[in-house]
Amino acid sequence: MSKSIEELKSLTTQIRRDILRMVHAVNSGHPGGSLGCTEYFTALYGKVMNYKLPFTMEGKNEDHFYLSNGHISPVFYSTLARFGFFPVDELRTFRKLDSRLQGHPTTHEGLEGIRIASGSLGQGLSVALGVAQGKKLDGDQSLVYTLHGDGELQEGQVWEALMYASAKKVDNIISTIDYNGQQIDGSTENVLSLGNLHAKLEAFGWTVLEEKNGNDLEAVIAILELAKTETGKGKPVAIILHTIMGNGVDYMMGTHAWHGKAPNDEQLDTAFKQLYLEAPADY
Repeated sequence: MSKSIEELKSLTTQIRRDILRMVHAVNSGHPGGSLGCTEYFTALYGKVMNYKLPFTMEGKNEDHFYLSNGHISPVFYSTLARFGFFPVDELRTFRKLDSRLQGHPTTHEGLEGIRIASGSLGQGLSVALGVAQGKKLDGDQSLVYTLHGDGELQEGQVWEALMYASAKKVDNIISTIDYNGQQIDGSTENVLSLGNLHAKLEAFGWTVLEEKNGNDLEAVIAILELAKTETGKGKPVAIILHTIMGNGVDYMMGTHAWHGKAPNDEQLDTAFKQLYLEAPADY
C-alpha cells in the first residue's frame, strides 16, 4: 500500500532509530552516512522505485538498486525491513555471528533485497552497468539505481565505469552521489578534493542533476522523479545529492567523527530524545 508523505517522514525517524539501535547493540557500524541517507532510501523504496515482493534475485521487469558504499548497511537493512523484505525483528542480529545482516551486505546467506556484496568501494557502478545493459538486451524497460559516497569517487574504478556508461549509452541507470563532504579520515576537501564534480560528470558524458536539500524528503522524491524523465535519452543520469552526515542527531551532524563509531548508552539516550523516543530495548 502506498504511503503518504507524512507517513514516509515518520518512517525516516523510525529508520534513524533503527540505525542507532543496531550500531549501539554491537558497538560497531557506520551511523553517520546511514543517518544522512535516510531520506534517499525512504524516497527510493517508498515512492520512486518499481519493485515486487516477495523478492527474487532476477527481478525481471523490476527496478534494481545497488548500494556501492556498502558500509552504510544499517540504513539499507532498516529500509528493507520496514518495507517488508524481511522481518523487522531480524535487525537485532546486525553484525552478530551467523547473522544475514553483516557489516557490509553479502549474498551468500540469501538476504532478501541484496543482489550484490558491497564493501570494497568503487565497484558498485561497474556491476550496475552490467545489469542495466542486461536489461536492455532482455527488452526489460525497468531502471537501475545506484548510490555512492563522495569519498568513494576517489577510487579509479568509478571513473572507468563513468566513462564506459556514456560511451555505451547506458541510459537506463540513475546513479546518486551522497555528497556530504565527509569521509573516514576527514573532509573530502582535505583528503582529496573532488573539485567541480558537476562539471566533471558532465565532461564524462552524463546528464547531471543536483539537489542541495538531500535531507528534505519531498525534495529527494522530486529529484529522483525528475531523473526518471531524463532516462532513455542516450545518456546515463547522475544526481549529486547534498546531505548532512549524521543528520537528525545534533552531535553527529556534519563531522567525520561518526563515520564509523557507535554511540554509548548516554549518547544513544540523547539521540533517541532528539528523535522523539525514549530509549526502549526493543524495535
